Amino acid sequence: MNFIFGIIFEKLFPFICKYMRPFMKWFLHTFTRLCELQRICYGAQPGARRTKQVEWSLESSNQPDIKQLIRELNEAVEYCSEDELKSLTLKAVSVVQRVKRIKPSIHPDFAPLFGVTVYQIWSYKRLMHQVERLRSEQYNAENIEHEEKLMELWRHLMPDEPLTERVSKQWQEIGFQGEDPKTDFRGMGLLGLENLLYFSREYKEAAQHVLLHSRHPTLGYTFAIVGINLTAMAYLFLKSGDAKAHFYNVAQNAKRACSLEHFHKFYCYLLFEFDRFWLESEPTNIMDFREIYQTFEISILEALHKDSNVFKTNLVIEKV
Repeated sequence: MNFIFGIIFEKLFPFICKYMRPFMKWFLHTFTRLCELQRICYGAQPGARRTKQVEWSLESSNQPDIKQLIRELNEAVEYCSEDELKSLTLKAVSVVQRVKRIKPSIHPDFAPLFGVTVYQIWSYKRLMHQVERLRSEQYNAENIEHEEKLMELWRHLMPDEPLTERVSKQWQEIGFQGEDPKTDFRGMGLLGLENLLYFSREYKEAAQHVLLHSRHPTLGYTFAIVGINLTAMAYLFLKSGDAKAHFYNVAQNAKRACSLEHFHKFYCYLLFEFDRFWLESEPTNIMDFREIYQTFEISILEALHKDSNVFKTNLVIEKV
């Protein structure tokens, strides 16, 4: 009975909120003399909790000027620079202050607090575009820049073993499926290569350690292929919005916009933690990969749904 009631409540709750929200806003505004955005900015904890509430409030607004503002920001943010993003943030603050009749002289704290949340929301949207462009760019063996990055990946992972030929079975030593890695990047495009390269370059010791684990005679796995699978996981978490809490908290702590560097570090955390999770799961063989991968994905998703969540990339090396 409780289970059935829970399902019914879950279905009805959005409708209840939709029709009760105007009354609740009016009631709270009457007694606090503050609009919803002010109450959020003054009362919610900075970072994901505050930013997600502001985002929801803006998207739920029926004010024509707010709706138009959101459309303009969404259109402008795809290719905007850092300076342009800051200008868009100032514009958003100005529009909201005008529409909500918030006087800066009376509420001087609102603009900086609200501005930070807008900056985080639309830098996340910009990051989604940046990541999507990398994912949609296919690896091209005739592109010198692409080839140089692939060669750099080899040098970081196999510093003591020169690559004898561009097309070689040696690639299988770092977990590619065949003799030419370009075929393995089809699904995630250049994003898969950029993630692997960042991990191997910025976390050299950790990358060497994970690669060593992947070559274990009984607990091994295909390092590069697993890495590309984890690129797909990171990409889907970003695109679905499940990773918002993490990125908003990272941006808050760093006092910076969400960036590609933050995405690469998120990926590095996933790859490093998956390696640990895989070893602790003690797989019988590589056929256990799907089950272990899915269990790992669920555990990460549960962590991401906590507003206080932030994955730290201080990767600690432990011997097996």
